Amino acid sequence: MKKRLLVTEFWGLGDLAIASEFLQNAIKDFDVLLVAKPYAVDLGKELWPKVQVVPFVAPWTSFRGKYQLHKWPWPELKSMLHRVRGFQPDIAISGRWDPRDHLILALSGATKRVGFPRKGSGLLLTQSLSRVPEDAPRTAQWKALQKALQITPSVPPPRPLVDESKSLVIHTGAAQAVRVWPLDRYARLADHLTRRGWSITVLCDQDQKSSWLNYGVSPIVPSNPTELICGLKTGSFFIGNDSGPGHLAAALGRPTFTIFGPQRPEWFLPNHPSAAWIEGKPCPHKPCFDYCQFPRPNCILDLTYEEVMAKVDQWLEGHD
Repeated sequence: MKKRLLVTEFWGLGDLAIASEFLQNAIKDFDVLLVAKPYAVDLGKELWPKVQVVPFVAPWTSFRGKYQLHKWPWPELKSMLHRVRGFQPDIAISGRWDPRDHLILALSGATKRVGFPRKGSGLLLTQSLSRVPEDAPRTAQWKALQKALQITPSVPPPRPLVDESKSLVIHTGAAQAVRVWPLDRYARLADHLTRRGWSITVLCDQDQKSSWLNYGVSPIVPSNPTELICGLKTGSFFIGNDSGPGHLAAALGRPTFTIFGPQRPEWFLPNHPSAAWIEGKPCPHKPCFDYCQFPRPNCILDLTYEEVMAKVDQWLEGHD
């Protein structure tokens, strides 16, 4: 019988997409239970259908008010732990150096708990892994866990698609406004690529829809991960902000171009061999983790259309 493996990834859509390669490899050797935000249920149907999912919104992942303990969903937390303990995990892991994750691992009942300790949380783990280098990509933690669990990689990395239709998806949304490149510049970029012969599909967040309609474009507004995946599959290439859809596109095998703002590309570049990017303008506070110190996020707003267009043209060279 396979051993039972508990995996926690409480954060965003992009974080789950980044964990996909690990989950796809782990399911060969383990029965896997993942605790993650509710959209992991739909995401798993596409990327790792054999992984069981316990949906849970961890209160400490909120952008604001995360330390107001009286507002935490204590009944939901208790219910989640009940389901996790009912799974009877042999091993529990977290890809984050977060003591709150490690407490969940300890409460799961797993006899072996593997993770990256911080602020004394090594006491909650049975095997502490060394922190990955500061400039390492977010995938490095999952690769270290894969090595620690002696999981042999079997899922090949995504390869560039042969694009005969010249189809491209542009997604203009992001969870935080400081990561959004201006829509008028995206509209100019879409027009430029259309004139070069590319078929463009625009995906956006709900609050951006009216702006796109004013530009004469009818965008797709996905309301759940299934619709987002369907939209991403309409194109063979992807352009977007530093956000979850870009990581999901890479997990689906699409080469990506990312417009970065406050974050570092070496940390959060989508996991695809043909991924390209343009870095946000220099700022003494980078990476600021979306808490901008200025009235406007200069790092992304000061990226001009001409700068981005030149980088995109270079990335797409050879596909015309």
